[in-house]
Amino acid sequence: MNSETFLNERVQVVATFSTGYHPCHPVKFKRASGREVTVTELGLRHPGGNGQRMLHIFDVTDGGTDYRLEFDAERLTWHLTMEADHYE
Repeated sequence: MNSETFLNERVQVVATFSTGYHPCHPVKFKRASGREVTVTELGLRHPGGNGQRMLHIFDVTDGGTDYRLEFDAERLTWHLTMEADHYE
């Protein structure tokens, strides 16, 4: 059974920016509850859209839970939009 929870939670993100294969990489994020999550692996990263705004969508994991983070390139804000149990 897959237990995905869809959210629209604004989060604070620490990310690295470089010229490598992944020019932007979320390192950790802090949820509204104050809980900090450290990203151990970056899955897919793909661009998306919300009307006229450009979104950058990151599928990440902390090794126990999978998350989807969205970066709004116009508003310069991050949102946690999905949380799911991690299955190997």
